[in-house]
Amino acid sequence: MKYINGLLVGVFLFAQSVWASTIADELKVFEPYLGTWQASFSMGEGQKVTDVSRWERALNGTAIRTLHSINDGAYGGESLLFWDKGQQSIVFYYFTTAGFYTSGKIEVLSKQEFVAYEAVEGNQDGITEVKSTSRFKNGEFTVSTQYLKNGQWTQPELRTYRPSNKSVKFK
Repeated sequence: MKYINGLLVGVFLFAQSVWASTIADELKVFEPYLGTWQASFSMGEGQKVTDVSRWERALNGTAIRTLHSINDGAYGGESLLFWDKGQQSIVFYYFTTAGFYTSGKIEVLSKQEFVAYEAVEGNQDGITEVKSTSRFKNGEFTVSTQYLKNGQWTQPELRTYRPSNKSVKFK
């Protein structure tokens, strides 16, 4: 009887862990991104930046939560991405430590690539829209980002994110 009870508990725990790790079909494109990533890049002359980003399953798999921080918490943000049934689209909201936020839609181009279109609210630097294209390949991903700043699109900025053991930090 102990053996059967132990077996049943084992089967239950296995089933629960499989159920707990699933995400909505519409969000499967983000599965390779789950985990912690890091990119280092330059912003202007001599200004080195390290961005640490964590992607995780949220709300019983109906959403993806991202957290990121730049230079150990000098700036950061948090997003929730989810399937909006009414819009028949992946939508998201991004909130920042700088006091502004964005909302947007994601267009999935393939299993490895998607484009995010964002409307920016309250940015003090004149940025009103953002367009970024993310591509996952060979265990890392690149993000090409453009900003509509003071009515003109900036040149694309390319960043490569690789797996990281660092933590997202907020001050």
